[in-house]
Amino acid sequence: MTVLKLLGTVLPAGEQQELHLSSGLVVDRPTAADVTTVHSGGWIVPGLVDAHCHIGLDQHGAVDTDVQEQQAIVDRDAGALLVRDAGSAADTRWIDDREDLPKIIRAGRHIARSKRYIRHYGWEIEPEELVAYVEQEARRGDGWVKLVGDWIDREAGDLTPCWPADALTAAIARAHELNARVTAHVFGEHALPDLLAAGIDCIEHGTGLEPDMLAQMADHGVAVVPTLIQLENFPEYAEQAAAKFPVYSAHMRDLYERRLRRLRDAFAAGVPVYAGTDAGGVLGHGLVAQEIQALTEIGMSGEQALAAGSWAARAWLGAPSELRPGDPADLVVYDEDPRANPAVLTHPRLIALRGQVLLRR
Repeated sequence: MTVLKLLGTVLPAGEQQELHLSSGLVVDRPTAADVTTVHSGGWIVPGLVDAHCHIGLDQHGAVDTDVQEQQAIVDRDAGALLVRDAGSAADTRWIDDREDLPKIIRAGRHIARSKRYIRHYGWEIEPEELVAYVEQEARRGDGWVKLVGDWIDREAGDLTPCWPADALTAAIARAHELNARVTAHVFGEHALPDLLAAGIDCIEHGTGLEPDMLAQMADHGVAVVPTLIQLENFPEYAEQAAAKFPVYSAHMRDLYERRLRRLRDAFAAGVPVYAGTDAGGVLGHGLVAQEIQALTEIGMSGEQALAAGSWAARAWLGAPSELRPGDPADLVVYDEDPRANPAVLTHPRLIALRGQVLLRR
């Protein structure tokens, strides 16, 4: 049995430890084996998590397997060893057979209202079909379903909710019966009350969160994945729409201006917040380190931000969250303490996935 050894400060415990890796797992210290030391020193972090990522998509829809592979490699080499794929039109199941690519937790394909989302991305349906499509995607996914909660309504000229309350209530209840959690894309304010009343589990973006919603979200553990890097595109979206949809344009500018305060208030109120990049649409892959750093802009300490993109996010997604014997040997090593200096997250010294050292600098 070949065993790899690393020595460093292991987070989140913050203690100097020896880690031994074998057969894809962290193992107890062997009494008799060929042990090879692959790294000594630095800070060892459970593999990073991109909790809103779209491996298999680009701006035009599904991409072929060669592009999927490159997207997954870029995410992996940034340290994202666990990905929640928050909706994809592509079949990426083949990635599960690759020991050198990140683990993906899928939400199936986006479920959107007819003519109310990006073309070629999601199923576009009417409210009476919502329960059936939620059932379908709950069975196809890995414990998650993704709804499009609001989008521009061209007749109204602004963001409006995509689903009536009764359809949401029935659909989310059915997902929960199938042991699936439900998340929703939501930019604005108006779709949120019905989603929260229906029992939604997570909100993507969350730029419309209002103070009177936060206690309910915290009490019920409704998470937010703010995709802060993606939010920087709101002024561009507003400018593109200004001539044809001035109300929507002004609304997007207002959401952008209030984004940090609203998300800061949500975090301060105890709403769980996790790191997700929204890679795969207009954004490229491999941005998880930058997204974790951005979380410090909404009041998170360096340690809280790192937890939101590592061990806390892993626990939320049902994955092992600490590097204990028997856990997957998925880890990233940094030269400096990333809690004190989040900028070091863009410079991993070593990445091990399923016990294989895939990157060493």
